[in-house]
Amino acid sequence: MIIETFITSPFQQNTRVLACAETRRAVCVDPGDSAPKIADYIKRNGFDLQAITLTHAHLDHIGGVSGLHALHPQAEILLHKDDEQLYYGLPEQPLFMGIPRQQLKALGLEYDVPPPLTRHWRDGEIYAVGNLSFKILHCPGHTPGHVVLAEERERKVFSGDCLFAGSIGRTDLPGGDSEQLLDSINDVILPLGDDVTVYSGHGEDTTIERERMTNPFLTGAYQMSRGKFS
Repeated sequence: MIIETFITSPFQQNTRVLACAETRRAVCVDPGDSAPKIADYIKRNGFDLQAITLTHAHLDHIGGVSGLHALHPQAEILLHKDDEQLYYGLPEQPLFMGIPRQQLKALGLEYDVPPPLTRHWRDGEIYAVGNLSFKILHCPGHTPGHVVLAEERERKVFSGDCLFAGSIGRTDLPGGDSEQLLDSINDVILPLGDDVTVYSGHGEDTTIERERMTNPFLTGAYQMSRGKFS
């Protein structure tokens, strides 16, 4: 698997292009911004972009969908149904983060309604990209429709904003649920195996073993209900 990471948007989000080395088929996971730069990379490497694959629909993960789709109109756009309302509400998302409307343009957070989704992810489906096979796993909690993409043969999982190195996704935005997020991590992501590399939506890569053993939200060192370390 070829993996190229672009750090995009004011939120320092990890957008990734994942490609099959043999067939040159590729997907872009969570284009937060920088569509021309991503499209140039795809062209220079001779990749065939088959899809824009979204882990969830927060603005820092979908802000570049319109631009990238305009440059690659053949690429399908995939998202879980439970985040559809969030996706089409992109122009209003900065407002529920507390950003005044009059500041949106200056901050680069003024968005149009994104292009129509091609279809919805189905929990448990296998999504082929050339010789790669991604298992789509519904992991709600950060958002209702959050999914992760696991390539089990490659021992890699693209976790969006569920699990980070030393932390987990925020749950204080509309649709967030801390108990549900921890269930998703413990019941869906950790069972993938200690040797699996975790590619998060923000920050550095990690492994399931490292997070299982040291992440304070998973070891019990941090009690979310009390909001403090024990």
